[in-house]
Amino acid sequence: MFEVVFAQTALLKKIVDAVRELNETVSLDISASGISLQTMDSSRVSLVTLLLRADSFGGTFKCDRSMTLGVNLKALTKLLKTAGNEDQTTLRAEDDASTLIIVIDSPKEGKVSSFELKLLDLNVEPLAVYDTDAKATVTMSSAEFSRICRDLGTIGDTVVIDAQKDGVSFSVTGDELSGNVTLRPSEAADDSESSVNLQIEEALQQSFALRFLNMFTKATPLSNTVILSLSPEQPFCVEYQIEDAGAIKYFLAPKIEDTE
Repeated sequence: MFEVVFAQTALLKKIVDAVRELNETVSLDISASGISLQTMDSSRVSLVTLLLRADSFGGTFKCDRSMTLGVNLKALTKLLKTAGNEDQTTLRAEDDASTLIIVIDSPKEGKVSSFELKLLDLNVEPLAVYDTDAKATVTMSSAEFSRICRDLGTIGDTVVIDAQKDGVSFSVTGDELSGNVTLRPSEAADDSESSVNLQIEEALQQSFALRFLNMFTKATPLSNTVILSLSPEQPFCVEYQIEDAGAIKYFLAPKIEDTE
């Protein structure tokens, strides 16, 4: 049997929103250590991984044996819209269950709602997760990264990220416009979330599809900061720490420019 309690449904809503644009059907791997998932978009260009540690739920996480639950995130989103952000949501599944039981407790309304979500048989093979030492790492405000991706996405389809020891730049060239945003290393004493931290072992310049980066920024509400990691000929990693609970990581293959 598996059971977990989200003290505030807001966290569960944010996690679902952060994953479902890449893939609406996912396999949740449940074990004594927590909840994890890996899934790719339909074009198999990007990968997202999620880890929520069992000990972060304050003793409300139970798992008698490991299990995999195939979940339709679009259907789960519809269900979660019935819950307030401060409501408590419990997820429960019996061994070899065909449904996921979802109980929403709304104490302010004196109401408890119970739903059953049909589980899917996805038969998904484990995916390879890239775990390489980054040569360039940028830690910055997640809201600022989201704003940059959104603004540059109105100009063109591809962003060039150039990480140097003295700063990181985001450049885009469209049919009629081009744009560039450069961030310098900074330490904001009164607001650490506004600081930009660079760890550069090797200067790197890589190109990525803005369409996917804008999908990744759906995780912005989960964390005030984002960690961008680049390595030569390796997928770009965009990581959001989820408070003390775990992390969500996105991986995106660099775009290879055509050469004649």
